[in-house]
Amino acid sequence: MSNPAVPPRSLAEALRARDDASLAALLRARPDLITPVPTDLTQLATRAGTRASVVRALERLDRFALQTAEALAVAADPAPYGELLALLTGDGGDPAVSAALPRALGTLREQALVWGDDDRLRLVRTARELLAPSPQHPSPTGLGPTVQEATAGMSPGRIQDIVTAAGLGSTHDSVSAVASLTALFTDRKRMSALLAGLPEESQEVLARLVWGPPYGQVTADPAARLRRLLDLGLLVPTAPGTVVLPREVALHLRGGRAHREVEPLPPAVEPAATHRPQVVDATAAGQAYTALATVEELLKDWDEGGPSVLRAGGLSVRDLKRTAVALDVAEPVAAFWVELAYAAGLLASDGEADERYAATPAHDEWLEQPPAQRWARLAQAWLTATRVSGLVGGRDAKDRTLSTLGPGLDRSAAPEVRHRVLALLAGLPEGASPSRESVLARLRWERPLRGPQREDDLRSRLAEWTLAEAELLGVTGRGALSGHGRALLGLTAPRTPAAVPEGPGDKLPVHHRPVAAVEPLSPAEQATASAAAARLLAPLLPEPLDHVLLQADLTAVAPGPLQRSLAEVLDVLADVESKGGATVYRFTPGSVRRALDAGQSASDLHAFLAAHARTPVPQPLTYLIDDVARRHGHLRVGAASAYVRCDDDALLNEILADKRAAGLRLRRLAPTVLAAQADPASLLDGLRAMGFAPAAESAEGDVLITRAHAHRTPPRTAPEPVRDGPPVPDATLLSAAIRAIRAGDLAATTPRRQGDQPLPATGELPRTSSAETLATMQAAVLTGEALWIGYVNAEGAASQRVIAPIRVEGGFVTAYDHTADEVRTYPLHRVTGVAELAED
Repeated sequence: MSNPAVPPRSLAEALRARDDASLAALLRARPDLITPVPTDLTQLATRAGTRASVVRALERLDRFALQTAEALAVAADPAPYGELLALLTGDGGDPAVSAALPRALGTLREQALVWGDDDRLRLVRTARELLAPSPQHPSPTGLGPTVQEATAGMSPGRIQDIVTAAGLGSTHDSVSAVASLTALFTDRKRMSALLAGLPEESQEVLARLVWGPPYGQVTADPAARLRRLLDLGLLVPTAPGTVVLPREVALHLRGGRAHREVEPLPPAVEPAATHRPQVVDATAAGQAYTALATVEELLKDWDEGGPSVLRAGGLSVRDLKRTAVALDVAEPVAAFWVELAYAAGLLASDGEADERYAATPAHDEWLEQPPAQRWARLAQAWLTATRVSGLVGGRDAKDRTLSTLGPGLDRSAAPEVRHRVLALLAGLPEGASPSRESVLARLRWERPLRGPQREDDLRSRLAEWTLAEAELLGVTGRGALSGHGRALLGLTAPRTPAAVPEGPGDKLPVHHRPVAAVEPLSPAEQATASAAAARLLAPLLPEPLDHVLLQADLTAVAPGPLQRSLAEVLDVLADVESKGGATVYRFTPGSVRRALDAGQSASDLHAFLAAHARTPVPQPLTYLIDDVARRHGHLRVGAASAYVRCDDDALLNEILADKRAAGLRLRRLAPTVLAAQADPASLLDGLRAMGFAPAAESAEGDVLITRAHAHRTPPRTAPEPVRDGPPVPDATLLSAAIRAIRAGDLAATTPRRQGDQPLPATGELPRTSSAETLATMQAAVLTGEALWIGYVNAEGAASQRVIAPIRVEGGFVTAYDHTADEVRTYPLHRVTGVAELAED
């Protein structure tokens, strides 16, 4: 580890001065740095400065931390803490900024975006290039280049003219002239006097440029108000017809502030309404029950095979509309339920030649679980899914329509946004629902958009969809987080806003303190949280009923959810007329015939209704069942192409005489048999349309019982979420990675010698002959000294290692490897060379 008394000269040296806890915090915040694990701290520092890694880190900063980095990008390099504070607070000062700056600077240091002591703060070079002003990439601060940068291409004579016009003494070279001009522009007293002598029109020009963009257009013959500014260097030409306001001038006009508005505190999430927690939980439980019923109805509708899969993948617009009508919901809501069932692994494509969507075997297992556990599975799938149903109907990068269950719906930020939105709700008092605007404002502060603000940014849309979907799913009730929703996040008690950990932040007003972060859970934690949520939800869900209320108008009312066996039989025996808090079923001749076709007899239906009706069976319903049963099967349809047979030849005469039978092309084969030139299914449908009740029969003459055949896909796993970069490493991986990096750094930086001559730490492998390598190893076994070796493994990868040889025999050396922190055995023929470590 480096000497803490010596200021670091590079990011690598600053990282060497860190302890293991600080390195672990860096790798946790920027997991891409250990994919793969760096060989030493120098490689870690190099990787931390790559453009892709720096961009990823900047995009994860909150607004004030990003503003701090932007201020450092326009400050001197290096910059003292006081200069940075002045850029953020301006001449008037700002206690809130002064209190929040240590935390923001600590975040930048922790993530290796800033290094150095407070008197020499340095932004990593790549971050400075990304954030510093340039004509191609204007700074969010709205500042332009410095005087030195703006005059870099200006002739020495022109610079001297500006210096003279500003009332400064002429100099012998351009460098000192620019320095003199910079000193003037940064001297508040002299600069104020210079600006006071400008005409009002010239001051208006400066006022238009002061907050950016700093560039303006001029003609070849500028007006007098512009000519005066050009003569004094208050505007500097950068290209033909283009001028820029130097940074020092803009800072003076702004009162020293780098940003027009500095936001050191996160916007408060304001409650829009407050409800009793019991009301919230009851409302959410009702929505949870509706969610279960909707998913069950969707999968029952697709039980015999759902819609076809488009050639490009996904569900067609027409099939989505049909599904929405079947579920009695809007199309975007139908897309949400379909995507949710897919994310939970309950439906998938069957993979056959005529590919269709269907329920998976996991759906049957899901149906057997208690309702609360079924809901927990759906909610957990929603919380972790990266597929976003809200994108359905939009266009992808190639201007193709995004379809339900199709490609292109994955957004890796979705799980993080869902967790964060629910965490913000968890930070409110129990029963409080937030205003939509305050949630969106908070999310924009936590992850601001770099570049121009867009109203349709993805995170804001994800947040809005999260609030709506959480209500549909029953995670929230009346906009407030429910008790089982809180448990789903792994929280067991209402959360209150947490204070900022660093000292000055503890004095922030409570409503401005950051809400404690709720990190995404590990798979084991997810299972525990799901079980806890199910336990809390179970008592709130209505118990399934074993009865219905029969009415004289041939309807049955189910006053609540029905037991599965009762609901399945009733779905065959009657048609659903309306749904809601109570479901209304209607008995019709067609529905009764459907039950008879499924193998039930009239006596079976009477017994079923008597057993499950709380009211007496109405006489009209009894008559309906008996009447349909008496006529059912009187006509028999089989395959000749198709035939109709009946013991009552008068009934066959009636059919032949009916004009509606012309399309069936019937002819009599025998007094009791008619032949048709239609298939049996068409013949059955035609006769039923004419008001008859035929039954299909087999080749042996037995009545065929028609039951729905469930279509299932082969076993399918739920779709894997698409991660945004490498996952956050756990404690075990972090510990092992830090140990390996430290050991590799020791091998790379430890002083060594060969004979009496010291060797520079160039990073190259040592090179010695086989005899020298063997002799040095044997001598180290006797003396117990550590050696620096070069080693090439079986894959050809070279590395440096520091080892303490224990035994040398049979062409192998057994040694304690300081790099790996364990005893290893190495073949001597793979050792490129060896060197002794220097005594210091």
